[in-house]
Amino acid sequence: MKIAIVGTGYVGLVSGACFAEMGADVTCVDIDRAKIEKLKQGIIPIYEPGLKSIVQRNYEAERLHFTTDLSSVLHEMKIVFIAVGTPSDKNGNADLSFVMTVSETIADHITRPLLIVTKSTVPVGTSHRIRDLVRRRLDERGLREMTFDVASNPEFLKEGAAIKDFLSPERVVVGVESECAKELMTKLYRPFLLNNFRVIFMDILSAEMTKYASNAMLATRISFMNDIANLCERVGADVNMVRRGMGSDSRIGRSFLYPGCGYGGSCFPKDIRALISVAEDVGYEMKLLKAVEEVNNLQKNILFEKLANVFGEKLNRLTVAVWGLSFKPETDDVRDAPSLTLIRSLLDAGVSIRAYDPAAIEEARRVLGDAVYYANDIYDAACGADAVIVPTEWKEFRLPNWEVLKKIMQRHVVIDGRNIYNGAELSSLGFEYHGIGQK
Repeated sequence: MKIAIVGTGYVGLVSGACFAEMGADVTCVDIDRAKIEKLKQGIIPIYEPGLKSIVQRNYEAERLHFTTDLSSVLHEMKIVFIAVGTPSDKNGNADLSFVMTVSETIADHITRPLLIVTKSTVPVGTSHRIRDLVRRRLDERGLREMTFDVASNPEFLKEGAAIKDFLSPERVVVGVESECAKELMTKLYRPFLLNNFRVIFMDILSAEMTKYASNAMLATRISFMNDIANLCERVGADVNMVRRGMGSDSRIGRSFLYPGCGYGGSCFPKDIRALISVAEDVGYEMKLLKAVEEVNNLQKNILFEKLANVFGEKLNRLTVAVWGLSFKPETDDVRDAPSLTLIRSLLDAGVSIRAYDPAAIEEARRVLGDAVYYANDIYDAACGADAVIVPTEWKEFRLPNWEVLKKIMQRHVVIDGRNIYNGAELSSLGFEYHGIGQK
C-alpha cells in the first residue's frame, strides 16, 4: 500500500518510518528542503531512541522516500496523512494554518479516490472542515463525481518510547465516516496488531475529542499530585507514601501519580490550552482544566522557590548546576520544559548557571543562547556549584558519585525536582536535600 505522510516532525517521521517497517511504501513530505536532504543522508532532526536506524534501514530498502513536492506523488497514493504542526496561537487556539494549507494542496491536485487522514492534533470538527474544503475545490474543478474520504487517526506516542508505542500500540483510535475508509485503515494497521486487533473505530468527532481528553486526563493527574505534594510539605506528610497508598487502589492505579516540577513538552500544555479554547467557542467553561493549567504554571516555579528559601536573597552570588534540560528523559524536546522556567528565573536573579543534559543541549542553546555554561557531564556542571537542581530524571543522574560531588561543590545543596534520591541517605553524606512533597 502506498501512503504519504505530510510533515516530518516528531509524529510524521516516526509514523512514516514505522509504517515502512511494516511493509508499506511510504513517502514523507515536507516543505523544508534542507531537512529532506538531511533525511536522505540519514541525518535525523530529532532525538528519539531507535528512530535513526529504522529510518536508514527503510530508506535503503526503498520503502521510505522523502520529497518536498506532495502534488507530484499524490496520484500514486491511497492514503495521505496530515501530520503537520498545530501550535498554539496567542489566544490558546490550535493554529490550523499548516493543516489547511496541506488540505488545499490535496484538493487542488487530487486525481483519484483518496483517504485523507488527520494525524495532527486538531480541534473537534477539523476533519469535517477538511472534507468541506476538498469537496468545494473539487466542485470548482468540475470534478463533482470524484470520491474521497476523510478520517481521524490521533497519535498517542510517548516521546522517548515512540517507536515501541507505534509498533506495539496499546490501542489505535480511528474516526471514520464510511466503510471504505474503515477497510483501508484496517488493512494498514493489521500488521501491527496481528495477535490482538486493538483498533477502536468511532465517529470522527469522537476520535478528535479522544486525543484531547486523554492528554487532559494525564495532565490532570500530574497537577493533582503536585497540588497534593505541596500540601504534604505543609502538613508534614510524605507524598511518596501517599502516592503508594493511592496507587494500590485498582480504581486509581499508579500511572502519572509522580509529583515533580510540572509538565511540559509539545503536547500537554498546547492541548490543554486548545481544549479550553474549544470549550469557550461553544459557550462552555472548562473550570477543571483551567485549574490544571494554573497549578502547572505555579509548579514550574517551585524549584526556584526552594533555592530562594535555602539561600535567602543573596542569589546573585550563587553558582547552580542544573541537571536536565529536556522536558522529560529520552528526548531533546525543551518546549515548555520546567527547566527553562527555572533557568530564566535564575538568570533574572543573577545566578551563574552550569547546565547539563544528555541530549537537549543544542535545543536549549537555541532558546537560551550563551547565557548559561553548557557542561560536558554532571560533574563538570557541579564543579564549584553551591547547589544542584534536577528538573529532569535522566537515568544517568540516578547514581552519581556523591563523594566526588562533595569534593567539587562549593556548598552541598541538592534540590530534587523529580524525587529520584533518598533524602535520608544524602543527609547522612553531608548534603542538604530538598525534594517535592517530602518532610
